[in-house]
Amino acid sequence: MEIKLISPGMTKRPMDTAFKTQMAPSLALLVLSALTPSGHRVYMEDENVERLHLKDSPDLVGITVKADTAKRSFEIAKKYRRRNIPVIFGGIHPTACPEENMAHADSIVVGEAEELWPQILADAEKGELRRIYQQGHPSDLSKSPVPDWSLVRGKNFLFTNTIVAGRGCPWQCDFCYSSSPNLFRGHRMKPVKNILAEIASLAVDHIFFIDDNFIGNLSRCRELLRAMVGLGLTWHTAVSADIGSHDDILDLMAESGCRSLFIGFETVNQQNLGACSKKQNKVEQYNRTIRKIHERGIMVNAGMVFGFDWDGPGVFAPTLNWLVSQKIETMTCHILTPYPGTKFHQRLLCENRIIDFDLTHYNTSRAVFRPLRMSKEELEQGYLRMYQEFYSLPNIWARLPDASSQWTAFLLFNLFYRKFGPAVSLLGKMGLMGVLGKLGKILAYPGGASRARVLDALQQALKVERLSEQMPAAGSAAPEPLSAIK
Repeated sequence: MEIKLISPGMTKRPMDTAFKTQMAPSLALLVLSALTPSGHRVYMEDENVERLHLKDSPDLVGITVKADTAKRSFEIAKKYRRRNIPVIFGGIHPTACPEENMAHADSIVVGEAEELWPQILADAEKGELRRIYQQGHPSDLSKSPVPDWSLVRGKNFLFTNTIVAGRGCPWQCDFCYSSSPNLFRGHRMKPVKNILAEIASLAVDHIFFIDDNFIGNLSRCRELLRAMVGLGLTWHTAVSADIGSHDDILDLMAESGCRSLFIGFETVNQQNLGACSKKQNKVEQYNRTIRKIHERGIMVNAGMVFGFDWDGPGVFAPTLNWLVSQKIETMTCHILTPYPGTKFHQRLLCENRIIDFDLTHYNTSRAVFRPLRMSKEELEQGYLRMYQEFYSLPNIWARLPDASSQWTAFLLFNLFYRKFGPAVSLLGKMGLMGVLGKLGKILAYPGGASRARVLDALQQALKVERLSEQMPAAGSAAPEPLSAIK
């Protein structure tokens, strides 16, 4: 069969440039390609970096669907189904809202697709696709293959060095998809040897771990970090705000080459955090956590959300002052968005507060519900003003890191990605996005390890990992259960 995988174009927010829309490909589609049995031909089109060709005639079309791309996904599916070409949906939106998606596709996958993919292809080959595929257990991540990066060769992405080390999150915040009943609870991590092999397959010394929460399983995280020490890597990831309670993990992060951490602080109001079940965040610990991270030479990307029930028009100024006073290197802020399928969405529906059901607006830049303590317009204007003021030249200067070794990376992001991003990203649109990504890395982190040195170190680490598997486990400590993670 000929199998076409599609990533629809994302909806841009006011502050987004081509840097955001062309950031990196969907790893889920690359994994499905790697799982496809020989004898089938797989190709992919990503509308964020190329025009979709919708007059081709594959035997099966697979589309990854998010809330804000749902409308476009339905349009694409309709064009193929008119010609009797079967379409299957997967991704977070079909998982959270299966009934809505089933109306626009021949078949949908609810939840994880790895173990279902061979059966899906066999059924499609016989012309017997089921309406819905859903497994009753989490996928075994030890069997998850290295993504098929050949699928995006020559495509104009900023980065093609992303890895998912684990899946899920031990926390269940009401506004997050982790609160959806169709997602598996908890956190799972790939075996360390698999992660090392995946790093080796990239043949680079600069890595982005795009996990929802890199420290979702503390013991497995420590195991991975110890294995990464000495590999000569420069890397970045996202962690939950309780990272400040784990000094040894921060030490290992710094020693293994971590240069920045995205942390969802969300708000500086503890009442907001309690109302959305974000138990891991303690506002009184924020400053100490940031200080610990900065002391280890790691930069902080703060995730902030506005529109909680305790937020009024006065929320923006003190939040900005706090971010600047703490010398937060970068900030990503959002308007609280009730994604369909989450607990927050269900609550707002019951309160009759959702006022906009156009999913193309569900990209965290629009107020699609009625805030309690300010108007829709005040929320949207305050959100835009946060970006303008945080990335103003005076505040960029005020937030300049104490460590001069971080200045280049800091200025590259604040000036060329954010402040002057619209102009600089025009170069990316000319087919130079990957070149800009590599150039940014060289300028921000000069003197990195050579590719040969990294590959040699990874090979040695993989040998050690294999030997450790053959050693008796007597006396070793049992991994910490998820229930023990605070």
